[in-house]
Amino acid sequence: MSATAENATATATATATTTTATPALPVVVEERVRGRVITDDPLYRAIPVALRFTPAEPLAVRVVFPADLSPEGSENEWVFPRALLEAGLQAPTGTGDVRVWPCGRVQAVVEFHSPEGVAVIQFDIKALRRFLRLTYGVTTR
Repeated sequence: MSATAENATATATATATTTTATPALPVVVEERVRGRVITDDPLYRAIPVALRFTPAEPLAVRVVFPADLSPEGSENEWVFPRALLEAGLQAPTGTGDVRVWPCGRVQAVVEFHSPEGVAVIQFDIKALRRFLRLTYGVTTR
């Protein structure tokens, strides 16, 4: 996730997409949000991130980073427990590859650990809560 930093204000632009269920296609919730790559540089880089959920995996959520951020040129997808994301909005949680914690009243940080290094992304809590609310709406239908 290396690139030139931006100093533009990142807004929590989010769009929710739900695909209706058919026998071959389950309902999918996708929320597009802006994340901010956190580094030791005072500038930050805003990036588009897709949050995805499917009832076929009711306990999991996916965070998908765009292909242009990957050296391989492919989307980078992280799958982790939905409960981890939810708990991390209230208090620091996680001990493995994904860690989540609140950062003030309106931001949350998600930290992704891989053999290549660590990526720290800040999100608006409001966008993450909206996504979680949509996922629970799909699972209760």
